[in-house]
Amino acid sequence: MSLQRGGDRGFDLETRLAEREQAGLRRSLDPVDAVAARARTADDPGGDPPAFGDERVVLAANNYLGLAGDERVADAAARAAREVGTGAGASRLVVGDTPVHRSLERRLAAEKGTERALAFSSGYAANVGTITALSPDVIFSDELNHASIVDGARLSDADVEVYDHCDVDDLAAAMERRAAGVAEESWLVVTDSVFSMDGDVAPLSAICDVAERFGAWLLVDEAHATGVYDGGVVGERGLASRVDVQLGTLSKALGAQGGFVAGAEPLIEHLLNAARSFVFSTGLAPPAAAAAERALELAPDRREPLWENVDRLRDGLEALGYDVWGDTHVLPVVVGDRAEALALEERLREAGVVAPAIRPPTVPEGTSRIRLAPQATHTDADLDRCLAAFEAAAEEDL
Repeated sequence: MSLQRGGDRGFDLETRLAEREQAGLRRSLDPVDAVAARARTADDPGGDPPAFGDERVVLAANNYLGLAGDERVADAAARAAREVGTGAGASRLVVGDTPVHRSLERRLAAEKGTERALAFSSGYAANVGTITALSPDVIFSDELNHASIVDGARLSDADVEVYDHCDVDDLAAAMERRAAGVAEESWLVVTDSVFSMDGDVAPLSAICDVAERFGAWLLVDEAHATGVYDGGVVGERGLASRVDVQLGTLSKALGAQGGFVAGAEPLIEHLLNAARSFVFSTGLAPPAAAAAERALELAPDRREPLWENVDRLRDGLEALGYDVWGDTHVLPVVVGDRAEALALEERLREAGVVAPAIRPPTVPEGTSRIRLAPQATHTDADLDRCLAAFEAAAEEDL
């Protein structure tokens, strides 16, 4: 007797993909042959091996300090792989906790000016696990916070109050309204420090003032600031004692993989017991942990070259008449129209520059942009090539 499926209760994925294609939202995996300032690229090969073409200047990576390809970082990872293992082998709470993890966490705590730190398998896991483990009654979230913060807030079942981007007055007003309703609630304010799409920095000191006025906790995600700033933006501005929870990633400027949370001893003890993305995940791979710790040691020497490249590229783009937002190492070149941004991306690619067009729904309508991320290891020739490509594109549009 054969079994028959009753009705059609499956998923029409071809139609979903076609709808994405029609809306201009379908993406592909385009491999690069190396994580570096320059790399050969390939069109999405599906399940087949990639066929790499010419080398291009990569201005689309979060490898801000150029440490992902640094031999000293690679050597640290290789040594950990030989001496400890390529994987942790289990959850940290079982037998996956090693001296490599503990050494990294001590270094992170020192970097962030906190009592202790805890490494997660990714920055996404750190955000989701931390927010849900804290289980606040109310979350006050910047409207441009990263998707991992948004998802953590959703999973926490908290009431979520979204305040206008970097608007401390709007945050205070939302708290005033909430305070007039329920007296006994746990409140968590959550913000990125550096916003990766607009390239701006949250007004953290003023946010601390508001959070303290209402007795709320403050969580700051330093994903795009870790390594680039001394102690992150929180540390550079002397706010470590006023921020209850500091998060970050090891996979951007530090060129490794993973995420972390830093804070007081009771916070870390609670998270290692209650953060499901930590408890029920295999521990961070020892080579990644060792690579991140070595990168933290090397980061200070890479900051000046990074900022020199950032200033050179920003000045050059503005001299060409482009609208460059923000004041950080992330350079959003705002075009406006979605189609124009995609066309500019293609012109840059033809000129040997990899820089993605960011368009709705990732950013608001009318603010499509090219997001440039210079690295400390880009040369003057690399930046000249980028500027020449933008100049040629501008002349085509005249």
